[in-house]
Amino acid sequence: MARLPKVVIIGRPNVGKSTLFNRLVGKRIAIVDDTPGVTRDRREGAAELGDLNFIAVDTAGLENEGPETLAGRMRLQTEAALDDAAAALMVIDGRAGITPADRHFAGWLRTTKVPVVLVANKVEQDANSTSVYEAYELGLGDPVPISAEHGQCMGDLFEALSPHIDAADVWEGEDGEEEEGPLRLAIVGRPNAGKSTLINKIMEEERLVTGPEAGITRDSIEIEWQWQGREVRLIDTAGVRKRARVHEKLEKLSVADTRRAIDFAEVVVLLLDATLGLEAQDLKIADQVLQEGRALIIALSKWDSAEDQSRLFNGVKAALADGLSQISGVPLLTVSGLTGKGIDVLMDVAFEQRDAWSRRVTTGALNRWFEAAQERNPPPAPKGKRIKLRYVTQAKTRPPSFVVFGNRLDMLPGSYERYLLNSLRAEFGLEGVPLRLTMRSKENPYAS
Repeated sequence: MARLPKVVIIGRPNVGKSTLFNRLVGKRIAIVDDTPGVTRDRREGAAELGDLNFIAVDTAGLENEGPETLAGRMRLQTEAALDDAAAALMVIDGRAGITPADRHFAGWLRTTKVPVVLVANKVEQDANSTSVYEAYELGLGDPVPISAEHGQCMGDLFEALSPHIDAADVWEGEDGEEEEGPLRLAIVGRPNAGKSTLINKIMEEERLVTGPEAGITRDSIEIEWQWQGREVRLIDTAGVRKRARVHEKLEKLSVADTRRAIDFAEVVVLLLDATLGLEAQDLKIADQVLQEGRALIIALSKWDSAEDQSRLFNGVKAALADGLSQISGVPLLTVSGLTGKGIDVLMDVAFEQRDAWSRRVTTGALNRWFEAAQERNPPPAPKGKRIKLRYVTQAKTRPPSFVVFGNRLDMLPGSYERYLLNSLRAEFGLEGVPLRLTMRSKENPYAS
């Protein structure tokens, strides 16, 4: 298996870095808006440019601020991205010309050991404009004029980048090596619940920008990681507030990005701020995860700061049992992004939930359970004629989905379906996993 070289896209805010990132990875992943400073964490994606294959890294706009500020913390993330990069694309605005910020960061880049390709973006018409020629004074070699938005002159970028990619070390695994796919684990919750702080503690590095300001994370950030030799893809997401409170366009884009992250996750951890307890918005997020058919874990974060922990835990557990009555046994854990407490338990449970979410039950075992379940609680008999449930089979996994065959199933009450689902969970260890149950009757040939 090859480990692809990384190419980091850097530059001051609003020069089109995220647009170029989306162009290289071939899809709209990073949020793009005219507002400066949309991107705050570094984001990675598999990219292609001609026959070059690499990992593109989108970064926050470079700003010359102190490390105690949000902009300063964002800059530190960009600097960290260069540590293992094969090359950097320094992007400038080809229409606006060179700014003092461009000169400042070009000077810093010249002190690093990373090869730099200077990219003059937003040059849709005149590649020989004065602004492009001004870029020579940055001392980073020939500027490559492109339009990331329209995909123009990407061949020139290929020629400038290919010598650095070809020279990069690429690790090759053993032939025939097969690995289990990484666990796609998304962390979701309300703003300031401690999602990024928890991921930083999990990775034991300041991988994501954190701070007291609510709503720092805007994109859904995927991070490759290993836990006890097993591959994990951690997905940090933007905080989700009540819809009535979301007015700004950027926040709407961030929430939509979080929903897409849930769609592509296998297991979702809903992080609750233990100092605030459970709110109605948390139940809405949990319901969305279950509606999408994803395995769910609920974790109380900031547990080191919680008061009267036993009462709090039992109170949240009771509220979840009432608020998520459609599914039983959702794991409730406690974690701390400050001390690391509960992280190993969280990862153990996440892998267990994925295993259950992917489980296939044999038809024989299913129908033995099915017969026993009907003996314990026979189906109802509306108007004196009993509903007949004949057999059940599993249609698919992820989430486990089952089809029940019988007669007059349109008259089967929802309470009996819930009985079957809860019995199914208890019998086959599917607690906390969303299940799908479809009823299918044979057509009556004399109905017409």
